[in-house]
Amino acid sequence: MRDQSRASKALLWSAAGAGLFLLARAQAIRPYEFRHKIALITGGSRGLGLVLARHLVGAGAKVAICARDEDELERAKADLQSRGGEVFTVVCDLRMRDDVNRMVARVLEHYGQVDVLINNAGIISVGPLEEMNVDDFVEAMEANFWSGVYTTFAVLPEMRKRQTGRIVNITSIGGKFPAPHLLPYTASKFAFFGFSRGLRSELLKDGIVVTTVAPGLMRTGSPVNANFKGKNRLEYAWFSIADSLPFISMDAERAAEQILAASRRGEVEITLTAPARVVAALDRLFPEFTGSLLSIANRLLPDGGGIGQRTVRGAQSESVLSPSALTTWSDRAAERNNEIS
Repeated sequence: MRDQSRASKALLWSAAGAGLFLLARAQAIRPYEFRHKIALITGGSRGLGLVLARHLVGAGAKVAICARDEDELERAKADLQSRGGEVFTVVCDLRMRDDVNRMVARVLEHYGQVDVLINNAGIISVGPLEEMNVDDFVEAMEANFWSGVYTTFAVLPEMRKRQTGRIVNITSIGGKFPAPHLLPYTASKFAFFGFSRGLRSELLKDGIVVTTVAPGLMRTGSPVNANFKGKNRLEYAWFSIADSLPFISMDAERAAEQILAASRRGEVEITLTAPARVVAALDRLFPEFTGSLLSIANRLLPDGGGIGQRTVRGAQSESVLSPSALTTWSDRAAERNNEIS
């Protein structure tokens, strides 16, 4: 009797496994092409957003880009049009829900639909915790989390109506691995990573495929527009140098190619750069070990002081260390990707 009971349980488990396999096969996602599609890219006026827009117009898509700075948008528009792209620009403060709704309404009025949403916009603040305050966390959540939630909810009704769409959420390795001196950024990216992964399971039934992207360091040129506190020149130096070194950071062009390829295939998640994948795996398997390493790394970074809780941009934090030969790759990317006004 006992052997019969075991055999019955094994049969039930086998049947359940076969059922889950067939269900997964039924959820198989077809390859997606961007040609003739309408793509909305937040933060598309510079950095990774602009590089993604270039690749999309190269693939035959029409793009809409939004950002807060009108001059940046005009320069990005000219760049994309010079490459034969059809571009629509909207000035928008993504931290404001009403502004986001108006922006999406204008894009829908202009193009009729949004096939691809890339939530790329965000900010980063660098400095020790003792120079951060609650407002820094609020600002990071507004720019890195709520902006993506607002745009997603704004495009969903039209996507659901057509039962198709692609959403690409640019989170960060900082949303999986809590690097020191980036706490507001890390907290907001952890939130956005969780939202994005959960969003996928909720939207597949509507024909909408969500891909979560967790990039490591990329050579987009963005440090010049990052925010710095405390000993800002030293903070800018380590951050901009790390962002530039080829063996730990990724070229923005290659990153854009991999992001769009992952969206085409409908992948659940992609982590960019080998170092980012290694540290994420280590932290998942050995959190006590990585926690100790991060504590040591934090002691090696600049302590508080300097400008204190005042915030300045990277471009206002230059020193003999940055820009220098060590930041050459990132400096060139900044010029190429509209990071410099």
